[in-house]
Amino acid sequence: MSTLRTTTRPAFRRLLSLVALTPLAIGLAACGGSSEAGGGGSASGGTADELRLGYFANVTHAAALIGVQEGLFKKELGDTKLTTQVFNAGPDEVEALFAGALDAAYIGPSPTINAYGQSNGDAIRIIAGAASGGAQLVVRPGINSPADLKGTTLASPQLGNTQDVALRTWLTDQGLKNSVSGGGDVTVAPTANSDVLNLFSTGKLDGAWVPEPYSSRMVLEGGGHVLVNEKDLWPDGKFVTTHLIVRTEFLQKYPDTVAALLRGHVAAVQEATTKPDTAKTAVNAGLEASGGKALEAQVLDRAWSELTVTYDPIASALKQSAENGVSAGTTEKEVDLAGIYDLRPLNGVLKDQGLDAVSAGGLGKE
Repeated sequence: MSTLRTTTRPAFRRLLSLVALTPLAIGLAACGGSSEAGGGGSASGGTADELRLGYFANVTHAAALIGVQEGLFKKELGDTKLTTQVFNAGPDEVEALFAGALDAAYIGPSPTINAYGQSNGDAIRIIAGAASGGAQLVVRPGINSPADLKGTTLASPQLGNTQDVALRTWLTDQGLKNSVSGGGDVTVAPTANSDVLNLFSTGKLDGAWVPEPYSSRMVLEGGGHVLVNEKDLWPDGKFVTTHLIVRTEFLQKYPDTVAALLRGHVAAVQEATTKPDTAKTAVNAGLEASGGKALEAQVLDRAWSELTVTYDPIASALKQSAENGVSAGTTEKEVDLAGIYDLRPLNGVLKDQGLDAVSAGGLGKE
């Protein structure tokens, strides 16, 4: 059995501490001046001086990488300064949003749901989809069934992030005990994505449920194989991996800036879908610019084939994601998702471009 020292217990304490900090953070955001909570003040009625955007150096965040690398956001934002920050996983982004250090973020559903629930529906809104698919459980040779996982150590990006919830939910469905505090039939070790391949290759991990490109690297560079492709667990293979959220206050104060961000986002999605070779080049350049390294062509091609870049939020999958958080033990109770979407700005952009509107699935405004 492989062993790996985990940081699960302190990470869980930090996750729970956000619940207590949220009212204070939201109160500060509501009471503070525009330099603290509004992206650096207002240049005109609905336009901010600055937009602070978070995202991951993952292929599942292709829309963000393309938008930044190709200058699509800057083009639409005009005089609004774009400041970006790269994260490893969603819970850290939520912390930055709650602290007023970010205005918008590309993020997965599980931390988004937690942020919405912890703030009683006040702190954030989902304003667009970004990606579907692109997450897999990759394991070492010799593990060919759920039963083979007993006594193993598997990684996820961070406690309470989207892949962590997916892994824990699947393990529980297979009758394999696991715990957010450690132990059980399978040990789940929250591990930075950048560390997974090395730990897997040296035998310190038996596998990992990770987003692209890390799952493809584990297969092609680490000699692993796919035990579970998450898209096989969802109707028609469609589920939200990444969407775009904003702080509610920012959305209310700076609707013009949000609309500009969404125009850049739609342009990035369209490039990904109509010019895949150009988009992949931009993604690779974005990964390198984010402090990583460019992917080998076969890794990028495999990763790209496993996901769909889309502005559709796939709202039908969000309720199931909320239920999965409870099953996984990373959410204490199921969150009421009513109002979590505000797709009016996106649908306005789509209408202007002659594109079909997307649905909030009854969970918000559209």
